[in-house]
Amino acid sequence: MKTTLDLNDTLLAEAKVAAARQRTNLTRLIEEGQQLRLQKQRMPAKPVRLPVYRGKGGLMPGLDGLSNKALLDAADHDA
Repeated sequence: MKTTLDLNDTLLAEAKVAAARQRTNLTRLIEEGQQLRLQKQRMPAKPVRLPVYRGKGGLMPGLDGLSNKALLDAADHDA
């Protein structure tokens, strides 16, 4: 369907540059933006509850938890 839009000149210029950079056309860029906006309205953000381990444990004695190399070496030896 064809329609007429009255866009801010600066916004239109930026959109044309973005479309060219993405190797698409202005129509497709506007459609994608509108789809994202509508999708966001349909699915309200729900807070995510992350699981928290409350058990006992920790690092092996002598293992430096601040050293990536030490952690990677320990993981390699564990496998």
